[in-house]
Amino acid sequence: MKVGVLGLQGAFREHQRSLSRLGVDTVVVKRINELSGISGLVIPGGESTAISLIGGKSFLSRLRKLAQGSLPFFGTCAGMILLAREIQGQDDAYIRAIDITVARNASGRQVHSFEAQLAVEGIANDIPAVFIRAPYITRLGAGVSRLAEYEGNVVMARQGNVLVSSFHPELTDDLRIHEYFLSIVKQENQEVD
Repeated sequence: MKVGVLGLQGAFREHQRSLSRLGVDTVVVKRINELSGISGLVIPGGESTAISLIGGKSFLSRLRKLAQGSLPFFGTCAGMILLAREIQGQDDAYIRAIDITVARNASGRQVHSFEAQLAVEGIANDIPAVFIRAPYITRLGAGVSRLAEYEGNVVMARQGNVLVSSFHPELTDDLRIHEYFLSIVKQENQEVD
């Protein structure tokens, strides 16, 4: 099993470090051809507009096609924005892999960054979460599971093979969110075999 981490911009090294600590072979994906042979893809936090501009239309189109298949995706913060079907105040979305609407920077500006403990459905009640200009989920479509909330705002969700979070689990030493994503990767790859 090899998991790709989108390395166009953002906290990709931190995700790679977390996955490596779990004994997972990783590859930093910067080109379309590097998507072949991976079992799952992490899209890190950073700047969603910058990631989309650096990647370009053909890269986003390829990710959209992969998301329509069985490749597991995990998007954190900006990665969640890139994977969302709708973005408030924006006419178009990027990859549209999960039926949610997100509000950008809903938790405030950079100076309003904070840490919290979250109860995450199916994982634990004490998950450390780092929020940096975090988007919040404002709408969940049919088939989307709400996994965590912070002060009434949905901050983590899953639909099939797509997992998203408003926060940055890669900026903590806790590996349980990454372990959860790997369980999705293993399940999807067993079904394909």
